Amino acid sequence: MKTSTKHPYAGLPDSNFWRKAVSAVERFHFDPVTDVRFTIGKTDQVSTAGSCFAQHISSRLQSIGFNYQIVEQGADFDAVERRERNYGVFSARYGNLYSARQLLQLAQEAFGERTPADKAWKRGNVWVDPLRPNIEPNGFPTPEAVQEERQRHLSYVRQMLATTDIFVFTLGLTEAWRAKSDGTVFPLAPGVSGGSYDPEQHEFVNFSAREVTEDMASFIELLRRKNPKAKILLTVSPVPLIATYEPRHVMCSTVLSKSVLRVAADELYRTYNHVDYFPSFEIITGNYNHGYYWEADLREVNSIGVGHAMSCFLKHYAKKIDGSAQKPTAALHLPSASAAIRDIVCDEEAIVRGL
Repeated sequence: MKTSTKHPYAGLPDSNFWRKAVSAVERFHFDPVTDVRFTIGKTDQVSTAGSCFAQHISSRLQSIGFNYQIVEQGADFDAVERRERNYGVFSARYGNLYSARQLLQLAQEAFGERTPADKAWKRGNVWVDPLRPNIEPNGFPTPEAVQEERQRHLSYVRQMLATTDIFVFTLGLTEAWRAKSDGTVFPLAPGVSGGSYDPEQHEFVNFSAREVTEDMASFIELLRRKNPKAKILLTVSPVPLIATYEPRHVMCSTVLSKSVLRVAADELYRTYNHVDYFPSFEIITGNYNHGYYWEADLREVNSIGVGHAMSCFLKHYAKKIDGSAQKPTAALHLPSASAAIRDIVCDEEAIVRGL
């Protein structure tokens, strides 16, 4: 038998080699997307949820005329009031869903499969929703008002999940706080934006790769039962942790958290054919850009970085309204990008406020 002199790597595409796909590529031409499982058409209803970075996708899709789904409109308020009350920040008024467990529990609650024990938290003289403590800047007058608004919100979440065509979820954090009584995960630690921390009632948790994967798989299966046509696009937020509760340096916690989320996203991609992954994390954090995409605090992503990520997103996933392909450089320099970044709503900012 004749033995080939070629090795298995011979003939692979340029994207498989660091020298060809990274070292030799000009910064703004770097594009780590090699294949996609679906594209977004002009009639597809696209919904988003997750951490702060997910808002860049939602705002860009809206600005170029795609069918971005917003089920909670806040039509009775002006533009400033709508923003203050989290209308239009995501597809529904759920605030930041930082963890996979939050997303799963919200979907279960929306479809009547769970009821959290914590109904309302006190904040000064008003009450807030423990699962959305910052959606009303002035809070609610009574616990009953909190629940009335939450039930209305859940009906919109149910509507959104049942009708969306493409659900974009940005995985943000693995660290979280939860109720010991029923495991309900909060977006912020009790006491940060309402309620009070009680070690007898609340506990810190740092979800493992297996837990994140299992939580997301449970959500994916639930969504498939309720909306078989829905496709899911996962991303990992490049934004570092603002603080860690683990007894170690925040940088170490950040690397662990993002690694866990990236592993989970890959496991889900390999398991489900209707789930895809968009590498916004790699575009922003990759060493090819020499830190060029960070603001001075080394935490916030600047407008150029957002533009690069969205350029790649639109190039591969979006078709222009007239049906032609999106130009690769279309999103590199967004006229209102800096203003849009300033408008990003991040609940976790409340952790360090006043410290």
